[in-house]
Amino acid sequence: QVQLAESGGGLVQAGGSLRLSCAASGGTFSRYVMGWFRQAPGKEREAVAAISWSGVPTYYGDSVKGRFTISRDNAKNTVYLQMNSLKPEDTAVYYCAADRNRAWSAPRGANEYDYWGQGTQVTVSS
Repeated sequence: QVQLAESGGGLVQAGGSLRLSCAASGGTFSRYVMGWFRQAPGKEREAVAAISWSGVPTYYGDSVKGRFTISRDNAKNTVYLQMNSLKPEDTAVYYCAADRNRAWSAPRGANEYDYWGQGTQVTVSS
């Protein structure tokens, strides 16, 4: 059973930066497509970014393109989300997810991912 644990969330002012991490255990991390999603109160879960098992290619949602960067370190079983130029509308719980299907396609819906972390809160103040 794969377990995912997010960290790095917190409170930041608009324009600031945060880096989220998601550490995986219990599976073969290097074989998985990894994704980041977010969910704000009263809204549906939104795909933020995804990265193939090798690190390339990547996918970004329109609302974060040019501001967020997804990366992974397969030696550390960790995927990252660097978030720059944060806006109040980026406030949400951020989740990482793993998909055992290595074939690349994007965007992937939330229902295509097999494993989920418990989420980390990101709050951006104006």
